[in-house]
Amino acid sequence: MKLKIYVTLKNGVLDPQGKAIHHALESLDFKGVQDVRAGKLIELTVDDNIADADIEAMCEKLLANTVIENYAIEKVADSAVQETA
Repeated sequence: MKLKIYVTLKNGVLDPQGKAIHHALESLDFKGVQDVRAGKLIELTVDDNIADADIEAMCEKLLANTVIENYAIEKVADSAVQETA
């Protein structure tokens, strides 16, 4: 089974990377972007029978700093995963 773990900064936590991206988009003359928040995507391939509690524990103990970050878990069917260039 494939998992996608989305890790984002909590509201109220400063996001210098997001600010830099926003500034770069403005300097490239892209209009209409109001705010940018940067995060990370972690893709895992795990056994089909892995417990949801184990997945949560991975996120809590290693993949996300839960003091300043939120995370969301998405289970993806193996055939649904596509890569883009």
